[in-house]
Amino acid sequence: MLKYTISLTKKAEKQLDKLPDKIAEPIIDAIEDLSENPRPNGYKNLKNRDGYRIRIGNYRVIYEVFDDELIVDVIKLGHRKDIYD
Repeated sequence: MLKYTISLTKKAEKQLDKLPDKIAEPIIDAIEDLSENPRPNGYKNLKNRDGYRIRIGNYRVIYEVFDDELIVDVIKLGHRKDIYD
């Protein structure tokens, strides 16, 4: 099976850097898993915008998938109360 390349926007990188290691590690693992399966169990198609989201506890990762180029672009991540602004 083909692997997707993961890219993070600068905003997503900054948001990830601000998180404590205890919270960031499972999020990083989930993002890495997207390279093998960009639409895992529990993913949701976003309403009112392009892209998908996955849940990691109380945190969300919003991303887009470009199947023709095998790229997963992580746009934004954060706590569920702040992510959809």
